[in-house]
Amino acid sequence: MTPPAYVKPYVKRQKNDSTDAEAICEAVTRPNMRFVPSRTVEQQGRLMLHRARHLLIRPQTAVINSIRAYLAEFGIGAPVGRRGVEQLLEVVADTADRRLSKVARTCLAAFGSQLPALKAQILEFDRRIIAWHRSSATSKRLDAIPGVEPALATALVASVADAKAFRSGRDFSAWVGLVPKQNSSGGKAKLSSISKQGDPYLRSLFVAGPLAVIRYAKIHGARHRPWLTALLARRPTRSLPSRSPTNSPGWHGR
Repeated sequence: MTPPAYVKPYVKRQKNDSTDAEAICEAVTRPNMRFVPSRTVEQQGRLMLHRARHLLIRPQTAVINSIRAYLAEFGIGAPVGRRGVEQLLEVVADTADRRLSKVARTCLAAFGSQLPALKAQILEFDRRIIAWHRSSATSKRLDAIPGVEPALATALVASVADAKAFRSGRDFSAWVGLVPKQNSSGGKAKLSSISKQGDPYLRSLFVAGPLAVIRYAKIHGARHRPWLTALLARRPTRSLPSRSPTNSPGWHGR
């Protein structure tokens, strides 16, 4: 299978089925064209677990941010984190609290009623992903790498149809979008920030896992990992987020 991005330059004008078919036929005849193997039915189904979970986290985050924002307009705030949201919902449920009007309380209660269902669905997907991770030998081998967690390990096994398609680790990094962009000319190489041309979900997991390892090393030290100590001495680190984008404490990198 040819990636769609490599076929697009061969589309002459407009976009319709016949033009797309012509472009595909033209692209596959090129000697240097790259092909990607198709995923199996099982891989596609497992990948849907990650996509569905990620899709549910977005409305959950939106609801939480909305509750915080609306209550902030009434001068009501709470600490960051799960406990802070629970404190805000307690304020909403307290009808004796006169800081909120009846209409505002009704709207906020509607937002709060969505959170338990979203949380239950996300936890169910978590359990399914962990169960699949424990049944996959490849996923468990990947999980043994520092900074790789069950979320990343299972996402890799589900996303990569055939690891032998990559000649090296750098080829795989380019596929994910973790290599620098190039703007070279006249024999002078010019590199800038990472390309971000791969899968954004995989890339976020790849960034979150190592950052969790670095955060732990900064707090507790990295004596058992001399390679990390040497790397931190040579290279600066970006600002470290307090939470992983997977939004699950059990999935932080080790």
